[in-house]
Amino acid sequence: MCRVPRVGRRLLRALSARALRRGANPRGRLDRPLNSGGQTGAAPNRAQASGQLRETPLPSPPPLNLRGLGLRPRVSGNINIVSTQRRELILTVATAVALTASLASAQDKPAGYVGSDTCQTCHDDLSKAFERNPHHVVEGQESRGGKGMACESCHGPGAKHAETTSADDILNPAKLAAVRTDQICLKCHLNQATQVGRIQGSHMKNQVSCTECHAVHKGAQALRPTEAKVINQKCASCHKSVWAKFQKPYKHRLPEGAMSCVDCHNPHGSILPFQIRTVAADEPSCFRCHADKRGPFAFEHPPMKTDGCGACHEPHGSANPRMLIRHEVRLVCLECHANIGVQNTVAGVPPAFHDLRSARFQNCNVCHTKIHGSYVDAALER
Repeated sequence: MCRVPRVGRRLLRALSARALRRGANPRGRLDRPLNSGGQTGAAPNRAQASGQLRETPLPSPPPLNLRGLGLRPRVSGNINIVSTQRRELILTVATAVALTASLASAQDKPAGYVGSDTCQTCHDDLSKAFERNPHHVVEGQESRGGKGMACESCHGPGAKHAETTSADDILNPAKLAAVRTDQICLKCHLNQATQVGRIQGSHMKNQVSCTECHAVHKGAQALRPTEAKVINQKCASCHKSVWAKFQKPYKHRLPEGAMSCVDCHNPHGSILPFQIRTVAADEPSCFRCHADKRGPFAFEHPPMKTDGCGACHEPHGSANPRMLIRHEVRLVCLECHANIGVQNTVAGVPPAFHDLRSARFQNCNVCHTKIHGSYVDAALER
């Protein structure tokens, strides 16, 4: 049993005396009890007191000893009579006991810290939601800021805030600058593989803090969503122009919930442009689904290595079949394979018999079927 601090005992005596001065009867009896009609009447005689009226103790939840405080209401008929003053005294004493218990538990904490139990006194709803959060494991770890101090591991020392209840006396990572918020989160997450590119990522450079995407106090799905639709809604709240492209007829199936943005992008950062997620030895995430296009091939199509899939395709959505950047295949190819009047072209020029006015030569991949690369043919025809 913890010893109540001296300041707690003083507080208990002061609050009890204050409630008594406001009108509570220290002897624990009503001066004028109610009659059977519910109105104030004269005090009952001895016969009535022995026959109809009897004193019953007020049920008291532990650990409060209400009998010791003189709180013994009288019963007239079926009506339990407890004065308003006594109810205020009960609430006052209960509050004092709770505060002194919190102060007692804070004796074992570092200077300025009060522990999560004290935070729960006012923030009960957040505390219950936090129990379903993966971060709740911090509550039992000494290495993550101290056992029993999960709240203060992110919000800082809470002793002053518990005393004043002012929002100015506690850290709120959601209202801090993005750099300061990231410093708090990276105290634990700095050396994890998921956040390896956070400091160099575009979200960091654009002052998008961790709390913009992660709800720390809520459940696991709010902290780290796994459902594709939830993730897409979160990303679309900022990237509105990108989400609009997914409404085009040819696109990846994000609006249907078959994919999510993080299937292709790493929101914490990447070594590739546009925060493209890497798979299989730092290859673009496109090859996780389109593995047959990966290679390595004996005869490579150079744009596959230099510009990647985006050289010919619009991955977010296009009005053209196969998500091409042009409405005809030949126009895509001619962006590189065209004689534009210079000595050296970007790529080889089609031979003379390719009459582009004929429908026969307007779809290049009718002959060049292995456009992504070939194992046997330099012309990528087989």
